[in-house]
Amino acid sequence: MLPESGTFYRLVWLMPASFAAHIAEEWLGGFPGWVTHVAGGVMTGQAFVENNAFFMAVMLALTFFAVTARTRWTATVLLAWASANLFWDALFHLFATAWWVTYSPGLVTAALFYLPISFVVGRSALKDGVVTRVEFSGAVTAGAALMAFVIWAGLYHFAI
Repeated sequence: MLPESGTFYRLVWLMPASFAAHIAEEWLGGFPGWVTHVAGGVMTGQAFVENNAFFMAVMLALTFFAVTARTRWTATVLLAWASANLFWDALFHLFATAWWVTYSPGLVTAALFYLPISFVVGRSALKDGVVTRVEFSGAVTAGAALMAFVIWAGLYHFAI
């Protein structure tokens, strides 16, 4: 168990909170239809709800385990999952909006919440000594791979 850390274990709860706001924006903005009609993928409303319910359950469970266990491993796994669902997803929405020159549902919460929260939580993880730079880099890299897989599987159904 790691020693009591400054802010990291308080800040991590911003991640599932911002994820909930982001899911709401995507739903209200018509993300499933956007995927189908703009991005060239396929997503139903039911798939959107099921996928995001699963992703939120994992985010909450990993946040809870990281806060209660306070180990490098639980923090690193949380940071990997969160980097995929927050940081890399924010970059996806920014890129998608620029690429297709149309609003990507989720863009507002991604820009206003995901990016700042990702930077603040990441910085606190390093500053508080919760993870090393190598562990943090590995988590962010794993998050990129996870996000790429989610896009490939969830939006394009493994099409090559």
